[in-house]
Order: sequence, then structure tokens, then C-alpha cells
Amino acid sequence: MPPSHVLVPLDGSPLADDALAHALETFDCGVTVLNVVTPIDASMSEGGVLEPGDERESEARERAERLVKQARDRTAEGDRRVEAVVETGDPAETILKAVGERGVDHVVMGGHGGDRSDLGRRLLGTVATTVVGEAPVTVTVVR
Repeated sequence: MPPSHVLVPLDGSPLADDALAHALETFDCGVTVLNVVTPIDASMSEGGVLEPGDERESEARERAERLVKQARDRTAEGDRRVEAVVETGDPAETILKAVGERGVDHVVMGGHGGDRSDLGRRLLGTVATTVVGEAPVTVTVVR
């Protein structure tokens, strides 16, 4: 059964762009394009240097909004329903939350190589590995 609502997380990488292209070519349904801005806080390596509301945080959100706008412009064909969303949080958790909250029944995302000590992470990337392992819907990883 084909999906009725596909979620495509974008992070600005070529693989994420390929994932969007794959979703648009393969599925004829509503699409939500999601970009997640990771908050800069004390748990991150630069946390001690950046103050809350730092210019880099607003630049990250502006970049995310540009990515989503570009994706929306690219998908504005015919009467296809496309929703562009920018959220803040942990990427994997935010993607999984969006699946539940937005009635998504398929995720199409890019995969990235990760830590070579773990085969799954090396093949898919940390975020993709988490989403594949925890999503209650079908996940297609584009490599």
C-alpha cells in the first residue's frame, strides 16, 4: 500500500537532497519537509563559548528556513500538498516525534557514514540508525 504522507528530513547534505528527489519521484502523496536546528547548549563542544541567543543560533535557524524554503519551492508542482517545517531539538528525537504528530506513514532520509567502530552507524549514520530502529513506520534510507 503506498504511503499517504511522507516525511523528508533535510540537513543541507547532498544525500538529504537525494532523499527528497527520491520521495518526489517515487510517491504521489503529501510531503512534509523537516529541518531540525540543534540547539547550542552546554552539552555541546562550543557550549562554553556561545551564549543563549548567540548569532550562530539565529544563523542556524535562518539556514534551516532557507533549506526548507528551497525544498518547498522545488516541490511546488501541481496540487501536491507540501508542508515545510523547522523544529529545534535533537534530530532523531524530533524526526520520530514528527512521525507521530503529523500522521506520517513513511520516512525518506539520507544516510551518512559515522563512527567506524559500529557497523550500523558507519553504514547509515547516527540519526538514520536511530530513526530506522525506532520509527513505527517504514523508513527508506537513501545512500
